[in-house]
Amino acid sequence: MIEALIEELGEAAGIDLPPVRVTGGEPALPSVFPIGTAAAACVGALTGAVARYARRGPGRSGRDPEVLVDVRHAAEAFRSERHFRVDGRPIDLWAPLSGDYRTRDGWVRLHCNFAHHRDAALRALSLPAGADAEDVGRACASRTAIEIEEAVIREGGCAAAMRTRAEWLAHPQSRAVAGLPLVGLARLPGPSGPHEREASGAPDRPLRGVRVLDLSRVIAGPVAARTLAAHGAEVLRVGAAHLPEVPGLVVETAFGKRSCHIDLRREPETLRELVRRADVVIQAYRPGALRARGFGPEDLARLRPGIVCVDISAYGSRGPWAGRRGFDSLVQMACGIAHENGDGTRPAPLPAQALDHGTGWLAAFGAVAGLLRRGAEGGSWHVEVSLARTAKWLDDLGRVDGGHVPPPADDLLATMDSPFGTLTYVRPPGLIDGAEPYWAAPPPRPGEHPPAWPAGAE
Repeated sequence: MIEALIEELGEAAGIDLPPVRVTGGEPALPSVFPIGTAAAACVGALTGAVARYARRGPGRSGRDPEVLVDVRHAAEAFRSERHFRVDGRPIDLWAPLSGDYRTRDGWVRLHCNFAHHRDAALRALSLPAGADAEDVGRACASRTAIEIEEAVIREGGCAAAMRTRAEWLAHPQSRAVAGLPLVGLARLPGPSGPHEREASGAPDRPLRGVRVLDLSRVIAGPVAARTLAAHGAEVLRVGAAHLPEVPGLVVETAFGKRSCHIDLRREPETLRELVRRADVVIQAYRPGALRARGFGPEDLARLRPGIVCVDISAYGSRGPWAGRRGFDSLVQMACGIAHENGDGTRPAPLPAQALDHGTGWLAAFGAVAGLLRRGAEGGSWHVEVSLARTAKWLDDLGRVDGGHVPPPADDLLATMDSPFGTLTYVRPPGLIDGAEPYWAAPPPRPGEHPPAWPAGAE
């Protein structure tokens, strides 16, 4: 089944993937949803696309490389932040007010990891600054889940009522998401650019020479860029000193990257200069936010003919929720996963941020597919993925025995010294001709590097 899913992903993207051998199977994690199947399919598609990229072009038409994916390794990579340690200590993933709250008719989840989202939730609940989780719980108990969700969204915050699968399937946003491809890949208008370079040919660094701008935060986008870095891409993560972050996740998703700060309110030309020499731009801002600043896909294609633009959203680019902010835990609540994964009486999240990681790996796959299509057909390319569409795909994969307890993942971990201390992390999954991807550098400090490509990088 997993091999067929990988083949389907390649066909949908218009690329010919080499055969991918899969070892292991379900159940991989304690969930009724087949997270191991989804993880192995995402990892397999990306690894196959990278292998194909390394062998593209004249004189590289020899045998197909051997591509291997292990289900258990892929599944544990989808939980990478849970295995991550800094000097033996886990990272904090949730702010004090982030969580599930019982309402008058069910449950609602508030995402308060960023201060402005926390403040929006407190305003929506008519609570003062400094209110604690008990105060929030009391305020939620007297209101309906949908009422709270809508009030928080109106205030510019992030929330989701727990819906059943049936309720989500009847929702207009669910119907809009169902009409989207899992990985949308379309050619952008405009000419091709003289930006095709030879692959390195090295099984362990097939994407050497590919330059990636990472304009994303939290998990899905950073995972996509981190995955490309593991295969040799040169990744520059662009943040800003004034934008909020989840500190531990910034470190955990920054392996193999460089990091700079650009304030787009004052330095848009600095980003334009970076785009002019990039191959891939990954962005996960709220839909339309970068377009409003002149950095939509068409704008990027004019700046850099031959660019591959990757857009990641929570709920997709169509439907009434197309512009809604969202995170993995909220999408799980909204689309019925958190309801079905438990006993239905209270939310039970997946044992991994599978929508984030799955969407991140699919975004990376789309980026490489775009590079392959660029090499074969020319042009600039636009990739679209969303957490809600990944959730639909996971739902469509069926159900498995949910009682499995995975064995320790110690054999999948490695350590690396860094400016933050000794880091313990999950090694990147997927093999090409026996070579394992790896990160050549530890996570940098945010903003450590100048906003420029290294000298000589062409």
